[in-house]
Amino acid sequence: MLCHIQRRIIQRFPHHLRRNFFQFGRGKRELGQCEQIFAPGNLSPERVVPSHIDKPEYYNKHMEPGNTLGTPEIKTIEQQNAMRLSGQLAARILRECGEQAKIGITTDEIDAFAHERIIAANAYPSPLRYAGFPKSICTSINNVACHGIPDDRRLVDGDIINIDVTVYLNGYHGDCSKTYLVGNVDERGRFLVDSTRECLEKCIAICSPGVPFNKIGCLIEKFCQERQLESVAAFIGHGIGNYFHGPPEIYHFHNDSPGEMKPGMTFTIEPILSLGDSNIALLEDGWTAISLDGARSAQFEHTILITETGCEVLTKES
Repeated sequence: MLCHIQRRIIQRFPHHLRRNFFQFGRGKRELGQCEQIFAPGNLSPERVVPSHIDKPEYYNKHMEPGNTLGTPEIKTIEQQNAMRLSGQLAARILRECGEQAKIGITTDEIDAFAHERIIAANAYPSPLRYAGFPKSICTSINNVACHGIPDDRRLVDGDIINIDVTVYLNGYHGDCSKTYLVGNVDERGRFLVDSTRECLEKCIAICSPGVPFNKIGCLIEKFCQERQLESVAAFIGHGIGNYFHGPPEIYHFHNDSPGEMKPGMTFTIEPILSLGDSNIALLEDGWTAISLDGARSAQFEHTILITETGCEVLTKES
């Protein structure tokens, strides 16, 4: 989700470079074995959602992304229980998709697998048709920071891939993502993935009633300074419930935004950490966010619930 108050400028991919993806950015930094400039592949037709599946409002009409400004919702016990179910399903689908992320498979094949598994659970793949997104999950490889669209590109030895799964079950969304290693990933790539996972874990550990939301971003920035990484701060965590995106906004950089955590709030934390700088571009599809310097990034995400004594990770398999 794009940050409402952007500290970094998001640029449209320059027209004169759209035909030259593999040269753009080279020479600006030392590129690792998998730090390739992203070239989009071909998309398959939209996947069918059976009529009996409960669908979000945006399925039948185009809607802009949800507003993340305002007062965060306090969920009732019934809402919390519903979100536990959607979160657990999202976590299971994500684990199963991760098991598919092997050398030679296409991201479209992973999307097809996820779509069928979600439908089989009588749930809806939340990204499909959300603000026009064409697929059921997001797959972001190497220097794609987030929102990569599954296509016919095959995974190769040494890739890292973030798989982002959100499901809509019984009227509520559950949202999570992980970055997976494909084959033999080099040391810098493994360091990036391990560090990003640890960063999310540290963020979750501080969540509790009365904690300012901005403490998350301050922790992430300090963590990145210690690891010599950079947070791709243009993208944020967000509130979630019967809506895909809502308040609060969870910034992944040092900030002084107001607001604090209260029991019953549900939101995502989803830092994207980069081996290079934080500057990105959006491709013409309006979704795929790539690093301008060709550097790899990794992302991990969970949906959490603030409880009376701390927090609960809703997107953790029971």
